[in-house]
Order: sequence, then structure tokens, then C-alpha cells
Amino acid sequence: MSTSEPEATSNTTSPHPEVDAALADLAEGEKTWADLSLTDRRTLLDKVHDLTVQHAADWVDAAVAIKGLDPQSPLVGEEWMSGPYPLATGTAALSASLAKLDAGTSPLDGATFGTAPGGRTTVKALPLNIFDRLLLSGFSADVWLQPGVDRATAQRDAGLAQRDPSRTQGIGVVLGAGNITSIAPLDTLYELIAHNRVVALKLNPVTDRLLPVLTRVLEPFISIGAVRLLTGGADVGTYLVHHDLVDHVHMTGSALTHDAIVFGTGEDGARRKAANDPLLGKAISSELGGVSPTIVLPGEWSRADIKFQAEHIATQRLHNGGYNCVAAQAVVVSSEWKQRDEFVAALKEALDTAPERAAYYPGSDARVAGAVASFPTAARLGENGGRVLVADLEPGAYAPLLQTEYFAPVLGVIDLPHGGAEFAAHAADLVNADFVGTLGINIVAAPQTIHEMGAEFDSLLESLRYGTIAVNAWTGVGYLTATATWGAFPGHTLNDVQSGIGVVHNALLIDRPERTVVRGPFRPSPRSILNREMSISPKPPWFVTNRTAATTGRLLTGFAGAPSWTRLPAIFASALRG
Repeated sequence: MSTSEPEATSNTTSPHPEVDAALADLAEGEKTWADLSLTDRRTLLDKVHDLTVQHAADWVDAAVAIKGLDPQSPLVGEEWMSGPYPLATGTAALSASLAKLDAGTSPLDGATFGTAPGGRTTVKALPLNIFDRLLLSGFSADVWLQPGVDRATAQRDAGLAQRDPSRTQGIGVVLGAGNITSIAPLDTLYELIAHNRVVALKLNPVTDRLLPVLTRVLEPFISIGAVRLLTGGADVGTYLVHHDLVDHVHMTGSALTHDAIVFGTGEDGARRKAANDPLLGKAISSELGGVSPTIVLPGEWSRADIKFQAEHIATQRLHNGGYNCVAAQAVVVSSEWKQRDEFVAALKEALDTAPERAAYYPGSDARVAGAVASFPTAARLGENGGRVLVADLEPGAYAPLLQTEYFAPVLGVIDLPHGGAEFAAHAADLVNADFVGTLGINIVAAPQTIHEMGAEFDSLLESLRYGTIAVNAWTGVGYLTATATWGAFPGHTLNDVQSGIGVVHNALLIDRPERTVVRGPFRPSPRSILNREMSISPKPPWFVTNRTAATTGRLLTGFAGAPSWTRLPAIFASALRG
């Protein structure tokens, strides 16, 4: 257990006495946390799981108010599926891992292992049971381990800090995200369980309305002094991360914010970054987003395929209004693809006609204006012209799109003059070398194209240096999969942080993961079945064009709270109407 003692700071002189008090509580709470058995910790996780579902409607109501959504809009489904739903599934999966550790086995006991290019070992993260196979038919996720980690090593090391629960790691700060409402509580649980740290969670000011709900949901950990919730602006965050009682910082946000925290701002910050001389005197992990690509491999597509995949990519950009760290920002296509023009026209229509919503995230309008200034010929789409499509430029003109994470509804289409496997290789080189960030990448390809590429397709996956790769799915599915890993490709440094350092979620508590590869069906049911794809999934509920997403999201959250065969018919009925 950490030997840190509360800082002797007077409430009359401290600029933020509430921070001092919270950290003093956590210093004491760490002792309680260290004394808890794995069974006790499971009990706390199970209570948070139940409270998450119990207060899910209040959670969603708060998110709807934050984002200015019409409460009757199908888009409310996003708030169910990216808010209480992943916290409910995450707590259940973490509890299951602790149960195995408590029984003297590995969280990977009974796991399905496989192999990937380069002699890598893989672990199946989805599907894990019959309910996964039914509710996410045709979807899968595999965690690729870093080269050299074999099955026996993975099983031995799984469990991370919970392999020795009495050895706690001090106080961790979590700087919560302002966009997806489950990020902050999920990151808090990962600090608690994977790293065995008690946690001071500071909410992003955008999400302050969630404070009452998260206080109720996290109460089991708050009551024993293992978690404290804080609010406030940048001044509170700065004071918090530099506090003597804090041992570690985890943040979700932009690389610019990361650098300001680690190195400072202005000329002195730039000098420190260049010299790799951090101002922050403690370790930091991070998830920072970046410019996420979608590579479209040329093939023979029907009109229905083109329409569906155009909606798919529009969703990758417009989900949550475009304010996602892993929102697709650039679509890479082959100029030799005979259906290229038809596809780009369908993509433009999908962006133009997707449901309207408020630009709730601070600075969005300015970032859209910046994109238009950089690309004067860009198309302004949507009823209010708030969406931007950049296309038909010379290759060198796209540079700002590849290096600036707009965090707004801005999408570009980049043409490469190649076809077939040669296109795939050049696309991989482009996204690896010229795009900032390594959080996630999407690949869209007809099953026949993947089959024809054979081993070359596997080599394509291996070559992509991204933390999550989604094939005929959105990388957001990886975020929603509790047992998958979520984070940048490993290897970044403090002064070249790209999409961050470390992973979160990872409810199997896997040591040394490299990436997660998600796969989904190219077509929705029933066209998938007619084309011999093994999937009965209709249009996914996270599509921005799904008409019953709100109902399906609410039903899925209830199911995550208490999985039951009797709950399935209502979910299927809602999903099929979407």
C-alpha cells in the first residue's frame, strides 16, 4: 500500500480545499481498499452494476439535456448504448474476472485462443456466450497480444494488479471526457481494478449534469473512500494533477490538452516538449483520439450494399454529432474503382439527410469554420450546412485533414490511383505515415474481396498500426465490448503521444495487449443470409439512421442488467423495426 500521507494544507490558504479534502479521504480509503478481499471487491462491482441499471433512465435524461437532443428522437439510443449500457456490461465482465482470480484460476481460464500474423497469440473477446451470438450475430472481436506473448504467459499474467490485491498503487486521478458519458466511470473502474488505485474522478465541465447520477451509481466505492468525484474548470484540474498526494494521472481528451498537462503551455511548454522534460512529475496514461481513417476496398457491390455502407460510414462520422475520439474523418477509396462515383454520391446523400442535431460540444462551429477555410470547395451539407464533405482534391491538398482532429462533423474522401491488393498496400502506407493518431481504423470490404485477397488481407491487418481495427464494423463496437481493449497502438512517448499511452476497458485484465480486431457482417439481415454471410443482425442500433435505436438501446441496457431469454423477443422485435 502507498505510504503517502495527507498533505498539511490549511483550508484557509488552499485555493481548492475541496480537492485537498477529497484526496485526504482517498489516502485513508486506500487502506480500506487494500484490506478488501476479491470477494468483497466483486460485491462492490455487482452493486455498481445494479445501480447503473436502476438509474439508467436518469443517466440518459441528463445526457439528453447536455446534448440538446429531442427526448423523442431515435438518437437518444446513442445515450443508452454509450452511457449506462457499457458500464453495466463492464462491471459484469470485471466481476467475472475477479471471480476466477478468487477461485485461484486466470481470467483467461476457458478463453478461446488463436493466432494472428507475425506469430501473435489472440484471445477471443466476442462472442463469449450464446447471448452474444444472438444479439450481435456476425460480430466478433479478438485481442491480439504483443509479439512474444504466448498462451501460457497470457494466462499466467492476466489479472494485472488484482493478482495481489493488498498491494495498492496509491491515488490515481481520472480526468473525465466530455463527450461519451460512460468514459469517465469506465476509466475510474479500470484504475481501481486493473491498477489497484483509489480514484479522484474530475468530471469534464460539459458533463457536470451527470454528477448526481454518477454519485448514486458509484456510491459503493464512494462510501468506502475508494472514489471521490470532483467538478470544476482547468484550474481545479491543474491543481489536482500536481497535488503531492496524487501518484498517477489518466486522461481522455486531445493531444494538445495532454501536452499542456505534461509540459505546460506557451514557449516554455514547447521547449519542455522538445527536450522531453515533463513539468508533470508523475506517470500519465491517456486516450487521445486522432484522425481516424476508413479504407474502402474496391469490389462488386449492389446498390443496396452501396446505400448501406454509405449510411455506415456516415454513422462513423456523425454518431454523437461527430464528437467521438474515434469518429471517421477520412475515407480512402480507389480512383480506379468503377463504383467510386456512385459510392461517393451515396455517402454525400447519407451525410446530407442524416437526422439533424445540435452542435453541443464547445468549439464545434469554429472547427467546422476552420475546415471550410482550409478547403473552400468543400460541400456544406445538412439542413443548416453544419456538415462538411471534402472531396475531389489533389492528393497533396488534403494535408490539414490528415493532421487536424476536427472533432466535428467534417469528413473527407481521399482517392488513391491504384486497384486491388496494390490499393490496399498504398492505403495502409498512407494511414500509417500521414495520419495523426493510432486509436482506430475501419476497413469496408465485400466478403468476396476479402476471400480473394487471402493472406494479403491478413498482412494488411498486421501492417496497420492502430489500437482497434474494425472490418465491416465501426471501431465503436470495440469500445462497447467490455472484454476488448481500448487505446492507442503501443509505443508512443510523452513528447510524441499521438493517440495516447496505455489501454482501458480490457475486462479480461490481459497483460501486454497490442490491438483489438473487430469484425462484422458486410450486409444486414436478410441480405446477409441471402448472400451466405453467417449473420442475422439487422441494421445495427448505433446507426444514426436507425428508427428504433432509443427503444432498442433501452431494452439492451435492461438486458445487460439481468440477461434472460425472456427479454430477447422484445429486443429482436425492436431491432428488426430499425
